[in-house]
Amino acid sequence: MTSRRARRGAALLLLCLSLAAVLAATGCTDLGGSVHRSAAADGPAGRPAGTARPAPVVMFLGDSYTVGERGALPETTYAPATARLLGWQVVVGGRAGTGFVNGGAGREPYLKLFESQLGWRPAPDLLIVSGGHNDWRVPGPEVAAAAHTLLERVRQRWPGTGIVLMGPLWGSGTPPQRALAVRDALGALAKQLGIPFVDPIGEQWITGNRLTGQGNAPVYIRKDGTHPNQAGHRYLATRLADDIRRLGLARPTRKP
Repeated sequence: MTSRRARRGAALLLLCLSLAAVLAATGCTDLGGSVHRSAAADGPAGRPAGTARPAPVVMFLGDSYTVGERGALPETTYAPATARLLGWQVVVGGRAGTGFVNGGAGREPYLKLFESQLGWRPAPDLLIVSGGHNDWRVPGPEVAAAAHTLLERVRQRWPGTGIVLMGPLWGSGTPPQRALAVRDALGALAKQLGIPFVDPIGEQWITGNRLTGQGNAPVYIRKDGTHPNQAGHRYLATRLADDIRRLGLARPTRKP
């Protein structure tokens, strides 16, 4: 009797062991299933499969072209329009009449605006600094020196954030020579710092003149001869988005 029970027990044990081996081989054990489910659920970099990377956070710092002139809303300018084209989350900072040096009447230059409006926020993936229009009466080297101080402050505050420097925007295709000198000084600074430079004047985003009816200025520039209308902001956004794609920054990622 005992021998028969022993043989029966041994046969049952062998059957259980065989079944366990089959389940393990097919990934159906608790351990195998857990590993398999985890691997299937996780996408690249541990993200759940089927989920996209969060939209990049991009900040702009600029003058009235970027934040809007008096009476205009910041969400209607080229900056948020560019963000919509590229699928960014956007924060727009700056103030009309300001620049790297020129704070205007009762206004603050870019460095102070950066500190008060943007610098205290969590680091974005990319910062686009657009300026120089209101600095055109200031010697180019002085503008570049102020821009250098600002950009170094940004790098200290947000070491992993990408930066794009954008030269002056102008309401006609014939800016004064001193504005071109500011543009050249900012371009040289960007090259020195290894920062991408976008040159709206050199790329002729705006051509001709509203007063003479030539070029695209009559279509895109307001009666003041300086600021873009709504069609103009949308147009500027397409030009900037094209440059951002060319630079490979359409999906910027902050470095750790």
